[in-house]
Amino acid sequence: MNATLEQPRSAEDVATDVIVANLESVNKNYGDVCALRDVNFRVRAGEVVALLGPNGAGKTTAVKLLLGLMPPNSGKVRVFGNDPTNPENRMRTGAMLQVGRVPETLRVREHIDLFSTYYARPLPAEDVLAAAGLEKLRDRKFAELSGGQKQRVLFALAICGDPDVLFLDEPTVGLDVEARRMLWDKIRQLVGRGKTVLLTTHYLPEADALADRIAVINQGEIVAQGTPAEIKAQTSGKRIRCITRLELSVLRQIPGVTEVKRDRGAVELHATEAEPIVRELLARDRTLSGLEVTSAGLEEAFLALTQDTAKSGSQSN
Repeated sequence: MNATLEQPRSAEDVATDVIVANLESVNKNYGDVCALRDVNFRVRAGEVVALLGPNGAGKTTAVKLLLGLMPPNSGKVRVFGNDPTNPENRMRTGAMLQVGRVPETLRVREHIDLFSTYYARPLPAEDVLAAAGLEKLRDRKFAELSGGQKQRVLFALAICGDPDVLFLDEPTVGLDVEARRMLWDKIRQLVGRGKTVLLTTHYLPEADALADRIAVINQGEIVAQGTPAEIKAQTSGKRIRCITRLELSVLRQIPGVTEVKRDRGAVELHATEAEPIVRELLARDRTLSGLEVTSAGLEEAFLALTQDTAKSGSQSN
């Protein structure tokens, strides 16, 4: 199975109205700690959904609920319209979790052969090895692998049953650039075959590159959902980078500037609109150089959404 880079799909190509997995008014507590609070979340057939959030936001808890690894305190969890613990559902589901132990003494090929026996129609082992880039590591023991290589084995185990829906929890942790790109290509191929993918990630360029839809979770609540473009639009700002002799304290006083920071030999300003800021900079500093203006990206939107929620939460306590 050769990895091929596919172009992003248009809205018409993405997802049907069939709901593959969903949480309805779900609450989940760990003792006195609320991990999820009244969460409503859907994954449609044929789409890649990225679930983003800071550490402890509730991402992994949401995935574990959808996998049937724990029950909610209240609300409804459904996969293919049924209880996620249903054996038929599990035959159609693959998962790659951050935590989980596999036998260290088994060889890579032995792991794949073992996991394949759990499914009625698994993929050929050679295809799985190729998809995960493990052909040359097939006879290595799991304990002898690097962290990135172990990640690739866990990905291979997640796909070996040819699942209809794939849950990937931080799948590219520990992977180098080449391995990460290979895994992205494989995810695109899977979705091109009609599969559905839910992934959690801290690597925002990954979500931007792969996801048809993004859900941002913070402090156990979904604070935003939409396409990557829609999420970015919630922070309709500009990033201005330049080399200037003006002091940071002076730059912060310019109307419309929301943030200022040093970036190596330059400064970076964030603002809602770029044009008036640029005019003011040029008027105050005729030596200004290296001027760059770009739109705010997913990182800025993510930070704005999660920081705003944190502030409102602290104010209400």
